[in-house]
Amino acid sequence: MTRPTRPLDAVLSALSPTFGDRLSTAQALRDQHVAAESWLPPAPPDAVVMARSTDEVAQVLRLCHAHGVPVVPFGAGSSIEGQVNAPQGGISLDLSGMDRVLAVHPEDMDCTVQCGVTRQRLNEDLRASGLFFPVDLGAHASLGGMASTRASGTTTVRYGSMRELVLGLTVVLPDGRIVRTGGRARKSAAGYDLTHLFVGAEGTLGVITELTLRLAGIPEAASTLMCSFDDIGAATAAVVTALQFGLCLNRIELADAVQMAAINAYGGSTLPEAPTLWIELAGSAATVAHDGATLHGLLEGAGAARIERAKDAGAAAALWRIRHSALYAARALRPGIKGMSTDVCVPISALPACIEGIRAVVERTAIKAPLIGHVGDGNFHMVLLFDAEDPAETAEASRINAALIELALSLGGTSTGEHGVGLGKKAYMAAEHGPALDLMRDLKRCIDPANIMNPGKIFDL
Repeated sequence: MTRPTRPLDAVLSALSPTFGDRLSTAQALRDQHVAAESWLPPAPPDAVVMARSTDEVAQVLRLCHAHGVPVVPFGAGSSIEGQVNAPQGGISLDLSGMDRVLAVHPEDMDCTVQCGVTRQRLNEDLRASGLFFPVDLGAHASLGGMASTRASGTTTVRYGSMRELVLGLTVVLPDGRIVRTGGRARKSAAGYDLTHLFVGAEGTLGVITELTLRLAGIPEAASTLMCSFDDIGAATAAVVTALQFGLCLNRIELADAVQMAAINAYGGSTLPEAPTLWIELAGSAATVAHDGATLHGLLEGAGAARIERAKDAGAAAALWRIRHSALYAARALRPGIKGMSTDVCVPISALPACIEGIRAVVERTAIKAPLIGHVGDGNFHMVLLFDAEDPAETAEASRINAALIELALSLGGTSTGEHGVGLGKKAYMAAEHGPALDLMRDLKRCIDPANIMNPGKIFDL
């Protein structure tokens, strides 16, 4: 064998006996290990290594730490802000093969899974138990990736995000040490909360290989309705009022008039092209019926122009399919244009001001920007449809994104409620965190002094 001349060659040579054909430098495979859904330019790794166990992950990290080779954890590749891109090269550590459900404890309503298990697969396995994992995001994502980006979705208004639902983790540190944080107890006062140091760290501090998660009981009954308003301010104000009444709200989603027009064009529907809410109530049959009547009165009082209630589970599923098609409907407004999908989150009472403020900014430009969001928790998205080959359009979209983030921060919000930071939002971290960003850098240097773990994401050292 030729003696390796580069650090990467040395690592690949050492890993080859263990991984065999699960190690590849083929261009086609490397090109698949980028953020395909992102607006950012792809940056493939130099090699892909497919791990099947925590011990294999530890072996990879020990070698990469010794040779200073970057490692980018990869689950399903659904990240929006380029978290799985490899702008500094190195190894994409593919964890999708770590896909076993390790234990389910129905009586305690928790489970332990490997990081590559997807939420869809977990819920299929749980169906017979009467339990489910409630984080419902639009992407087909792995649970390890969801924890790494502190993901949330349509049901966050009721169940919370990954932050609330992760009880414990197995993490491989950059030097190959394996640590377990948290446990199965619902609360603990024992030492630092290391679990939530890694939840949301986007793979910059280590690799999550196993997760212990809270589960929830499948509700007895549910009711879905769709309602439209003459203006978006009235729709968002209705959300604030509904939340304050303490109803059994499960999901509250909002689309603006531009998004509704896109949905009609994409699916051939004839829905009102006006600001629209999808709302789901869930709980016991008696509670759903009582709160449904209260909600109907609230919406009428808030100025809802049209209220459609799903007659059965099939009709409800049809209404939610319309909601879940929103991103593809938005992109279809400009065929061939992926656009920039951006998100912010604000205190719920600030939603009307934030949405109306950014709509005023967009209306002064030529950019189409459908808006949709999980407004039950103050989080919404905009898809900025611009041609990446057109410098003027690119600059205009960047200005809208910057204006949205500035507005959200001024209202006590955050630059991203769901997508994470990655490469796309790190320019705004100093404005959001101030001196606390330096503390994040200090933690990164302490845990990953060689800066091999997903380098360049969230902030630069």
